[in-house]
This record gives sequence, C-alpha cells and structure tokens, in this order.
Amino acid sequence: MNLYSIINGYFRLDGGAMFGVVPKTIWSKIAPADENNLIRLAMRSLLIEDEGRLILIDTGIGDKQDQKLMRHYYLHGDDSTDKSLAAQGFSRNDVTDVYLTHLHLDHAGGAVKIIEGKYVPAFPNAKYWTNQAQWDWAMNPNAREKSSFLKENLLPLEEHSVLHFLDMDNPSQLPKSISTRISSGHTQSMMIPTLPYKHKTVVFVADLIPTAAHIPVPYVPAYDVNPLQTMTEKATFLSEAFENEYVLFFGHDADIECCTLRMTEKGIGVKETFPISAL
Repeated sequence: MNLYSIINGYFRLDGGAMFGVVPKTIWSKIAPADENNLIRLAMRSLLIEDEGRLILIDTGIGDKQDQKLMRHYYLHGDDSTDKSLAAQGFSRNDVTDVYLTHLHLDHAGGAVKIIEGKYVPAFPNAKYWTNQAQWDWAMNPNAREKSSFLKENLLPLEEHSVLHFLDMDNPSQLPKSISTRISSGHTQSMMIPTLPYKHKTVVFVADLIPTAAHIPVPYVPAYDVNPLQTMTEKATFLSEAFENEYVLFFGHDADIECCTLRMTEKGIGVKETFPISAL
C-alpha cells in the first residue's frame, strides 16, 4: 500500500463559523484570521494505492460552480487536483474509486466536471462511493445544509451509473485494508476511512476534526447540524486514537497534514506533526 497527499486547492471561511461557540480571543491564537475574520483552509484528499486500485478520498470543490458562489469561498493558490496527481505520477484516468466522506460541496464538488457543456464524472474510470443515508440526506436537505448539497455535484453520478452505496456489512466492496466508521454530528452518516499503514493506523478524520486546531472537544464548527453529537463522537474517537497511537490525517488544515496525539493537563492534544510521506 502507498498513501499520497493530494491538494485540491485552498479556500477561506469565517473563523467564528469554524469554531462555533469558542471566542475569537481563544481560537485566533491557534488559527489567525485576516482583516475579514477569514481563516485559511485546505481541501486535501488522501490517495490510496492498494490491491491494484487507486482510491481518492474526497475531491475538493472543483472548478465548475458559478463565480458568484465561488467568491464566497475565496479560492486561492496554484494547487489543483490535476497538478497534485501528476506530481505523484498519476492522472484522473488512473483513479479507480472516489470515496466521498460526505457530499458537501467542498468535499464532493470536484466529483463532477463540465465537458462540452455537459456534467460528467470528473474521474471517468472510477466508481463513486457514498452511503444510502448520506445520499438521502443530501437529496432532501435541511435549511442549514441546502447550500452545501448542490444537485449538479451529485445527480450526474447517478445519471452516469457510477454511484455506489457502501455497505458496512460488505467489506469486499473496497480493499480489505479500508474500514469505515460513521459520524453524524457534522452531517448525517459522514464516513471516516481508517487504514493500517507502515505499522500505524491512519485515519482521515474528515469534518469530525477539520484541522489540528479543532482537536479540543468543544471546538465544533457552527456548520455542524448536531454539535453535541459531534462532541460525543469526537471525545470517543480521540480517546481511542490516543490509546492506540493513531495518525490523524486532516482534510482542511492548511499547514498540518498529519499528527499524533498526547495527553496534556488540558486533555488530549497534538504531539507531533508531519506529512504523510514521512511515515
């Protein structure tokens, strides 16, 4: 097995929204904001090469949304999915599976492209994986998440017959090295992939813990549909991760790709930080 970090781009969101009830006087010390109160975030995917398959975890926001919408996200930088794949010796055509942790536009927007005026799968040879509960949730969105579940990111996958639902009782759908845990505080049935790698356990923590700054249990984004559930899920996961020395891989931290954990007088916190390539 080989693991690669893929940067789909960078964006900015309101720091207050990203840290919920935590006061700015506290969160700004670990996540500095600009003059508009915005903090810099990554859209980072994990690429897994295993059992003859190339599996991309999440896709970033993509480039097909209208400019009015894109302006809200302050996309910046020269990094892209294609450049990151090429740097590792791959192209979109090589990807066999796209595993979408959840269907919010900053994770699933890059799943679909516009070619000759038509919406088509952005990875032409790939199966796309979500789960039935998250799909149903996205197809009938609540008022808070409606702007994050965009039909043009999702329905073309169904229309092109590349959409598949992960069955937790059927591990043969993906390489046996990949297991999935479900978290529903951020959104219904978000999938969190876990895999053994070089005698470690690597966990793509998705939006359960968007950045290393979000490790403290109360640091929950205002975007979460059920923040109290997020806190419970996060506390359970962090205890397990600390006890078993997991490596956390962050999808949104602009500076920290991976970390291990340690116990401090204030609770579980960051021990060491490093790129996945350092393992």
